Amino acid sequence: MTTSRAGRLLRKPGDPQRATFLELFFDLAFVYVLTQLSQVLSQDLTWRGAFHTLVLLLAVWWVWCSTATVPDRFDPQRPTIQLLVIATLVGSLVMAVALPAVFGAQGLVFAGTYVAVQVGRSIGLLIALRGHELQRGALRVVIWFCVSAVPWIAGALVHGTAREALWALAVAIDYLAGKLRYLTPGLGRSPPSELPSAAEHLAERHRQFFIIALGELILVSASTLGGSGFAPDRTAAFLVSIATTVLLWRIYIYRAGELSASAIAGSRDPAGLGLSAFYAHLVMVAGVVVAAVGAELVIAHPFGHPEPAWIAVILGGPALFLAGRSRFEYAVFSRVSIDRPIGLLALAALTPLMLLVPPLVAALAATAVLAGVAISDAARARGRPPEPPSPPG
Repeated sequence: MTTSRAGRLLRKPGDPQRATFLELFFDLAFVYVLTQLSQVLSQDLTWRGAFHTLVLLLAVWWVWCSTATVPDRFDPQRPTIQLLVIATLVGSLVMAVALPAVFGAQGLVFAGTYVAVQVGRSIGLLIALRGHELQRGALRVVIWFCVSAVPWIAGALVHGTAREALWALAVAIDYLAGKLRYLTPGLGRSPPSELPSAAEHLAERHRQFFIIALGELILVSASTLGGSGFAPDRTAAFLVSIATTVLLWRIYIYRAGELSASAIAGSRDPAGLGLSAFYAHLVMVAGVVVAAVGAELVIAHPFGHPEPAWIAVILGGPALFLAGRSRFEYAVFSRVSIDRPIGLLALAALTPLMLLVPPLVAALAATAVLAGVAISDAARARGRPPEPPSPPG
């Protein structure tokens, strides 16, 4: 492929930065991915189960991030780019199907598909960019994914603690690669010009994935109610779950969610700020996944005997969300509203008391804390002009 042909794959400077239908189509797979992840945790509410869920969340999140950045630089109307994205969608669905038994019989299916998706997409870009200056960047990514492929596949061939350790190492390698901007001997690291920096596109993709996560929470809540019937206590628990979902959306979108594109565009390091926002969204999405597990438990057992693990997910989901939301706010405004840490402290203080009450009461308490944060946001904004973003330089 000549340089001019490779160059036609790139987005033009004047192209719209809005997400395309191809990207929205790709995102559909991750509603199912996140639903399967919540099932992984709900089936094993232990520290070990939480660790398994974290490793798997980091893996599927990196698949989404690695793919979401492709249309930031490349024209999604090109058949080559469409093929790469759709192939990743199919691979993501295969990974999702394997998730419930991934630390058992389906480990090789998950790890093999993960490696095939990450290495295959990167090799596809490497070939498509033949003769273009960006090919060096694609080569760096291929090398790093090949390095992490070793512990991914090795972990799939063993069991128990050995698999957990090897897959944790594999995830660490993948995230370290991004942090180091794919620093490679002989090739250096990716310069800022090769990193995603289209502010409107990055911010919109952040928002869209968070909405996907909320969709998973709604899906789990509705499915659990449908499976248990419309008893008054279960219906009440369902309504509490929906109220929590609305509050998560409201707190997320308030100011920082609305102004993240302006913050990225105005930063002296837009790629770095975009990466920081990605990590903040990872924590928020983790909170929604945990909240979905809590909602399932509360709807199924609204007045059951409270177990410590149940209270951990019922209160821990909102707490994780508030922690990630605080980091996101700091990225956009270089400060954190006082109601976020107050909300975190309130959830921590409530935890021992919630061990004495039914799960539905614990869910109501968590919802009340989120409502307090949302009301504080609204009161602070009343009568004041929107605050401009002030991202760190």
